[in-house]
Amino acid sequence: MSCSGEAMEANEEFIQIRPTILGQLKKAKYGVADHGTVELCHWTKKSFRNEGDCYKHKFYGISTHRCMEFSPAGMFCENRCVYCWRPMEFYSAMKMPEDRVAPPEVILSKLMEERERLIMGHYGDPKSDSAKIDESLLPSHYAISLSGEPTMYPRLPEMIRYLNGLPATKSVFLVTNGQEPDMLERLRDEDALPTQIYLSTNAPNEEVFQAVNRPKYRDAWQRWNASLDIISRLEGTRSVLRVTLIRGYNDSAGLIPEYAEMANRGNAHFIELKSYMHVGRSTNRLEYSNTLSMPEVRAFAGSLAERSGSYSTMDESEMSRIVVLQNTRRPINRWIAAYQDTN
Repeated sequence: MSCSGEAMEANEEFIQIRPTILGQLKKAKYGVADHGTVELCHWTKKSFRNEGDCYKHKFYGISTHRCMEFSPAGMFCENRCVYCWRPMEFYSAMKMPEDRVAPPEVILSKLMEERERLIMGHYGDPKSDSAKIDESLLPSHYAISLSGEPTMYPRLPEMIRYLNGLPATKSVFLVTNGQEPDMLERLRDEDALPTQIYLSTNAPNEEVFQAVNRPKYRDAWQRWNASLDIISRLEGTRSVLRVTLIRGYNDSAGLIPEYAEMANRGNAHFIELKSYMHVGRSTNRLEYSNTLSMPEVRAFAGSLAERSGSYSTMDESEMSRIVVLQNTRRPINRWIAAYQDTN
């Protein structure tokens, strides 16, 4: 497909999100620049009020209020995941032509301005900690995720190197659906690996994969497995398999042996198992009954760890309904040592 789909305007220097879609995104409190998006997540706002931090802080030491969550491919994705709570109905194209994308320093400058605009309103909240808000204006952690699939952005290696070169940067996380294994190889070969890379791992076999991820590529399962194999061999970054458990789709106890085999093959440092949450646009496709309780997530994670023989429970966040397992055969300090929050 070309880049002339619904989500773009063709008469701009860079790919642009169409005005009608732009209005809906801004109404949903997104910041938008060219083809990129940025948002202040629920936990960042809570952190401003000293009401708690996200599980990335608890698990790895990330400073919640100084985290910038963004995507350079806001309206591009190869999957239509049943659980996605982002506005994926606006996704329309499968490629981002390199000659039409904004350079990393351009799009990041604009997205930082958008993020600052979103932050400013919190100074007026009497419950907010103004010192934390001041600190938040200069991010120290970048989460390249949000909406869309960031590995579709053809200048991603350059973007990660740019972020790593900023004086305040302490860590960069990248979340991928695994549909662009060639990009993962580029990150490795071009010295552009993030601090931590997440591979969405929502199915242990192709049948479940198709039902959960609803991919657009015919060879999507093969692409995902190629990405798993690449990640299993990566050095110089930390790896995480992220499993979103959805009742009735991928949470059957009968699937645990297949998940365990996959986990051992991927050999990631961590596995995060999280319940689907009935929020955002996913409520149009799933029911609240598709969520798992924390005891159910805990039991599934425990069974997976036992079956794998390679993982043990490291920590959990009951509020987020998530359990993280750590690879006992590939031990690594859970804290991103130089990046650990000092508060």
